[in-house]
Amino acid sequence: MKYRHLSLAIAMALSVPVSAQDAPATDEAETLDNIVVTGTRVANRSATETAVAIDVVAAEQLERGGVQELSQALSVALPSFNFPRPGLADGSDTVRPATLRGLAPDQTLVLLNSKRRHSASLVNVNGTVGRGSSAVDMNTIPSAAVQGIEVLRDGASAQYGSDAIAGVINVLLRDDNSGGEFTVSYGERNSSYTTPVSPAPAGANYTLPSTIKREVNDGGTFVASGWAGFTLGESASLTLSAEFKDQDRTERGGLDFRQQYAPVDGRFDPREQSINRFNAWYGEPEIEQATLFANLNAEVAGGRLYGWAGYQSRESRSAGFFRRASDTRNIIEIYPNGFLPIIAPDVTDLSAAAGYEWNWGEWLMDSSLVFGRNDMDFEIQNTLNASIGPTSKRVFDAGGFDYDQSVFNFSGTRSYEIANWASPLNLSTGIEARRESYSITAGEPDSYRNGGRLIGTTPAQSGAQVFPGFRPSNEVNESRTAVGAYIDLEANITEQFLASAALRAERYSDFGSNLSGKLAGRFDFTENFALRGSVQNGFRAPSLQQQYFTATSTNFINGVPFDITTFPVNDPAARALGAQDLDAEESVNISFGAVIQAGIATITIDAYRIDIDDRIVLSENLTATNVRDFLTSRGFVGIGGGRFFINGVDTETKGVDVVVTFPLQFDENRLTISLVGNANSTDVTRVPTSNTLSTLTPAPVLFDRVNVLTFEEGTPKNKYGANFNWENGPFSAGLRVTRYGEVLDPGTTAALDVRLGAETVIDLDASYQLAENIRLTVGSDNITDQYPDAYPISRNTTGNTPYSNYAPFGRSGRFIYGRVNIGF
Repeated sequence: MKYRHLSLAIAMALSVPVSAQDAPATDEAETLDNIVVTGTRVANRSATETAVAIDVVAAEQLERGGVQELSQALSVALPSFNFPRPGLADGSDTVRPATLRGLAPDQTLVLLNSKRRHSASLVNVNGTVGRGSSAVDMNTIPSAAVQGIEVLRDGASAQYGSDAIAGVINVLLRDDNSGGEFTVSYGERNSSYTTPVSPAPAGANYTLPSTIKREVNDGGTFVASGWAGFTLGESASLTLSAEFKDQDRTERGGLDFRQQYAPVDGRFDPREQSINRFNAWYGEPEIEQATLFANLNAEVAGGRLYGWAGYQSRESRSAGFFRRASDTRNIIEIYPNGFLPIIAPDVTDLSAAAGYEWNWGEWLMDSSLVFGRNDMDFEIQNTLNASIGPTSKRVFDAGGFDYDQSVFNFSGTRSYEIANWASPLNLSTGIEARRESYSITAGEPDSYRNGGRLIGTTPAQSGAQVFPGFRPSNEVNESRTAVGAYIDLEANITEQFLASAALRAERYSDFGSNLSGKLAGRFDFTENFALRGSVQNGFRAPSLQQQYFTATSTNFINGVPFDITTFPVNDPAARALGAQDLDAEESVNISFGAVIQAGIATITIDAYRIDIDDRIVLSENLTATNVRDFLTSRGFVGIGGGRFFINGVDTETKGVDVVVTFPLQFDENRLTISLVGNANSTDVTRVPTSNTLSTLTPAPVLFDRVNVLTFEEGTPKNKYGANFNWENGPFSAGLRVTRYGEVLDPGTTAALDVRLGAETVIDLDASYQLAENIRLTVGSDNITDQYPDAYPISRNTTGNTPYSNYAPFGRSGRFIYGRVNIGF
C-alpha cells in the first residue's frame, strides 16, 4: 500500500480521453518537441525521445508564482524536487539547500549552459535537511536571465563527472539578439497562525493563554528585473539581464513564555508583565540582492564564439536565539532587556566563461574555460562578547570563507554510419581539467577571544554571541586538481531500439581515481508506447569544504574552558578520534520506465533505485567526559572534543516519478495541464564507526538516530502536483496544487519525534494583457495559508521555534503579490 496514492494518479492519467484531440497538430508538436541538450549529446532529440527521464521547464513556468526563486519554481514543477526553507540555522538561512529524489543537496550536479557550475562556499553544519553538504546556490542565477531549465532525473556521473548521483540540473541562459522585458513586482505575507504556549512559571506575576493566534503582515518583497537582447555587427548577439531584490524578514516565532529577568528581592521583576515576548526572528531572512548576467554568442572564423559572465551581491540578515536579560551570556549594562543577535552574511558570487565551437573535418569541436567564485563574509550585529564585559563591542567582523573553481573542457562529437543501423552512431569524447580552492579567513580578535571576565568564579563565554568568529588557527587555504576523460556513444540500432553507453575516468589530486560507466536503452513498441531504462555506477568526490572546514568555540564545563571544534579531517586531534582522509561516495543507479502517448497526453513513469556507499556525513558532537579524558591522555589539553566529516553511511533509495502533460484547446480557450507525482523511500543500511572510540565506555555514537531518521524520513514520502495554465485572448490564469506527504522531524528520543502530516499548498495567479507589450498579474502563493503542524511544547521549550525546519514548503504562510511586465 506504500504507493497507493501514486497508483491512483497513474490511473487518472491513463484515463485521459483519447478523443480530446481538439488541439491542432502544431500544439501537439510544441508539447512533444522540447529539444534537449542534457543527458544526450545527439542533436535534435526531444525530451520524450530520450532513454532516461528529462524534464523541460520553460521560462514561462519559472515566472509563475510570487516568490521568484529558481529553487522555489522547480519545487512546484518537478515531482521529486523539494526546497525546505530553514530558519535559525546560521548561514543556511541565506544559502538554502534543495533536494532531488530525497538525496543530499550536493548529490545533484548543476550546470549552466551545459558547463559545471561552482558550488557555494558554505557548508551546512546545523541541524537541517542537507546537513554536511555544500551545494550550488541556485538563487545566484536570476529568473530574468533564464531561457529554460532541463532536469535529468537519472544518475549521470559517467557523462558529467562528480556529484551527478541523483541527477543533473542544466540552467540555460537567454540568448536573444533583440527585444526584451522589464518586470516590477511587489508582494507580502498576509497570514495568521496559532501555536501552543507553555504555562507561566510557578508563582509568576504574569499569566499566559494556552494558545495564541497571530495575524501578521510582513515579508514585503520588491523585485525589479529585466533582460534585453542586442545584435552586435552582422553575426553576434548579446543578452543582458539584471535583477534587484529587496526582501523584508518574516517572523513566525511563538510567544517566549520563559522568565526573562533575574528575581528582584526574591520576586518576579515587574517588567515580566510588559515585555514583548515575541522576541525571535524565525522565518524568511532580510535580503538585499543585486544580480547582473551577460550572455554572448558570435560567429567567428567559421565557428561560434560564446561566453557569459555573472555577478551577484547579496546582503542578508537573520537571527540566532534570543538571549534573555537574565542569561549569563548577557551583560545587563549593554542590553537590560536581553538581546537578539543578528547574523549578517555578505555573499558575493562571480562567474565567467569563454568558449569556441568549430568544425574540424567530420568533428564538431568545443573548447571552453569556466571560472566561478563564491565568497561569504559574516558580520554579527546586535550582540556582544560576554567575556569582555560592559566595554564589549556590539558588532563584530567574524571572518568568512570562499570557494572558487576553474574548469577547462575540450571535446568533440561526430557520427559514423554503421551498416544496417537505423541511425548513425553518435560518438562524443573529451577531457576536463578542474582546479578548486577553498579558504577560511579569521575574524577580528574580539569576535573570538576571551577577555577574562568572570561570572562568579566561572569564566564568561568567549567570542561574539551566536556566531564566534573564525580564529587564526581556523584559517586554511587549500586547493586540488582533477582531470577526467570520457567517451559517450548513442545510436538507434533499429528503428525501435535506442542504445547509449558512456565511460568516464577521473583522477583527483587529493583522493585518487574513479571509473564510472553507464548503459541506457529505449525500445519503442509503437509510436505511442516505449520502455526505457538505465544502469550505471556513479560517484561524488569529497568537497574541499567537507575536507577543510573548521570552526572553534569555547565552552566552560565545571568552570574549565574547553575548545569545541569542527575539525578538518587532517587535524591531529581529529586523527586521534578516528578521522581518516575522505574518499569518494560511490553509487549504483538503476532506472526503468515507460513513455506513453495517449491521444494528446504524454505520460512518463520512471522507477529508480539508488544505492550509495560511503556517504560523507558530519559526525555528532563528541564532547562526553570520556572523550575529553581520551584527548587529554594523548596530549590534547584544553580540547573538549568536537566533530569531523567521515565516510561510512550506506543508503538505499527507491521510488517512482510520474509526469503527465496534455494541452487542450477549445475555440479560443487553451488549457495546459501537468500532473506530477513521486513516491520515495530511503533506508540507512550502515552507519560509521571509529575503531579508536569503540574502546571507550560507553562508546560514542558517530551518527545518531536524528541523522539516520533525517536521511530516511526527513523529506516527503510522496509528493503530488497538478498545474493548470489557461489562456483566452488577453486573459490567462494559473493554478498550482501541490500535496506534500508526511515528514518526520526526529528527536533525540522516540518520545520527542514529531510527524508533520501531509499538507496541500495552492498557488493561484491571473494575468491580463493590458496592451500589446504590457501584462498585469495578481496572485497568491499558498492562498489557503497552510502551515506545517506546530511543535508540541516538548520540542519548543523556548516558545521561539513553533515550526519545524523540515517542513518541505517552509512556514511563512500566504504570499499576495502583483506584477507588471513591459515588453519591448
